[in-house]
Amino acid sequence: MAKQLLGKEVTKSLNEKIKEQVQKVKEQGVTPTLALIRVGERPDDISYEKGAVKRCETLGVAYKKYLLPADCTQEDLLDTIEEINESPQIHGALMFQPLPDHLNELEAANHLLPEKDIEGITEGSMYGVFAGIEHGFPPCTPQACIEILDYYGIDCTGKKAVVVGRSMVVGKPVAMMLLKKNATVTFCHTKTEDMPSVIQEADIVIVAVGHPGAVDGSCLSKGQVVIDVGINMNEDGKLCGDVNYEEAEQIVDMITPVPGGVGSVTTSVLVGHVVDAAARAIKKKKSRY
Repeated sequence: MAKQLLGKEVTKSLNEKIKEQVQKVKEQGVTPTLALIRVGERPDDISYEKGAVKRCETLGVAYKKYLLPADCTQEDLLDTIEEINESPQIHGALMFQPLPDHLNELEAANHLLPEKDIEGITEGSMYGVFAGIEHGFPPCTPQACIEILDYYGIDCTGKKAVVVGRSMVVGKPVAMMLLKKNATVTFCHTKTEDMPSVIQEADIVIVAVGHPGAVDGSCLSKGQVVIDVGINMNEDGKLCGDVNYEEAEQIVDMITPVPGGVGSVTTSVLVGHVVDAAARAIKKKKSRY
């Protein structure tokens, strides 16, 4: 039976570190502050917003809401982002996506300064991920995967890692982050031939394809660590991942559950990025003098 890699344990450890960092930043006269940019009243956006606000309040991070009507213009949205860019009191911004169809999402994302892009949605932040340098921030979900590996003492050096999925949201950035940790990384995707045999050779498997049961027992082998990023609804109306958990837990050594795995870590990563952004802003200001 596989060991469960529980997100709540990782979150607890992360939160303790974030609280310490918040205290250090506040001792320098700065309160880490998150801007929440929401266009319209999508229920999932409102739910995510409530979760982010609650985590901010728990960890001592301030927040400011920028709420725009669903029919706002592109100019309205860009003006809001520009206001956030110019405010020294705001250190990070979360823009809820997807935006309404009439808005240019890419233009809006790239209008945000990378140093305030705590979700890794700008081209500047993605450059930082692919170059392996501190420029902007990586997307929160890939970093949550890395935080889980680190917390449970899983050394990536020299390991074979297979990433199932090649999106810019999870697959590609998490592959770059694994490379930075000295893993040897292979992608699997819809055009991969004999995908089960490729996955079976891995030490670490990260699955992010958005399809329930996309990876089942036939793809897995003993000794593996499996990180399941998927959040889906099965035929019974219950949350499930991209991995067939019942089959996987009988084979692999370690696996993240869904729910209770990667998703539960992501919000703490987000708030942690806000605090990191505040610390970087202080450091940058000091370097000018």
